[in-house]
Amino acid sequence: MVKVADKPKSKKGVTVVRDYDIAADAKSRISLRGAKTKYFHVMALSNGSFVLEPRVLVDPEKIPARTLKMLESSVASLKKGEVSAPIDVSPFIGH
Repeated sequence: MVKVADKPKSKKGVTVVRDYDIAADAKSRISLRGAKTKYFHVMALSNGSFVLEPRVLVDPEKIPARTLKMLESSVASLKKGEVSAPIDVSPFIGH
């Protein structure tokens, strides 16, 4: 179990650049002003807070050719039904 602090701790060297209040619209959406990235990983905390971490997606042209070839081979094998036997992950789940 992960313990979540009441207030997120600041990382060393991180400072507040902007501080403003916003209201969610009818669909519980908010707009981020001046966001430097388009995608974010969101963590909803038990105290009602949200933590957003920027995510940068990789340009497909920057993925090495060997990696793309391996991915294409894996997908082709999957489509042919060439897959391993199911793996029992229940020992790793805390249920």
